[in-house]
Amino acid sequence: MTNPALKTIIEGLLFVADGPMPLERLAQAFEEEIPQSRLARIVDELINEYEEMNRAFLLKPVAGGFQFRTRPEVSSYALRLKKKSPARLSRAALETLAIIAYRQPVLRVEVERIRGVDAGGMIKTLLEKELVRVVGRKNLPGRPIAYGTTKKFLETFDLPSLEALPSIEEMESLTQENESRLF
Repeated sequence: MTNPALKTIIEGLLFVADGPMPLERLAQAFEEEIPQSRLARIVDELINEYEEMNRAFLLKPVAGGFQFRTRPEVSSYALRLKKKSPARLSRAALETLAIIAYRQPVLRVEVERIRGVDAGGMIKTLLEKELVRVVGRKNLPGRPIAYGTTKKFLETFDLPSLEALPSIEEMESLTQENESRLF
């Protein structure tokens, strides 16, 4: 199969996908075996082409796959048309989510120790929003539940993987910059 034909098929598959499409899943669509390295090169070409076209959407690596996403500068218009406000999380929910994201797998008691308050309600909210999930139980007395983030977390925050989270040092630097602007 020629690269232009393959590119058209891959573009179509990504367009109709209901979520981020990993390369492994793309490869399953073809009768003949196509190396993932070739698929990756073609997806990279598509990413660059959409970026250069400056369209209202981009092709981005998200949650271990690839997905068409609305450009940030267009998203507020799309939300207004859909009459839907972006999902909002309270500061407490964001703090809890950040602890889980950086410390996973993490126990509720560990989250509470860091935050200094009960985290049960916040964890329940994050579970309901499918941003966190139960990842297992720790081999400790009482076999406490351990929590981690979900694929939806990566999609919601437009992250290709957990490795894309800013480091603690970067977060501290951003916090210091924001505080210096306030004073």
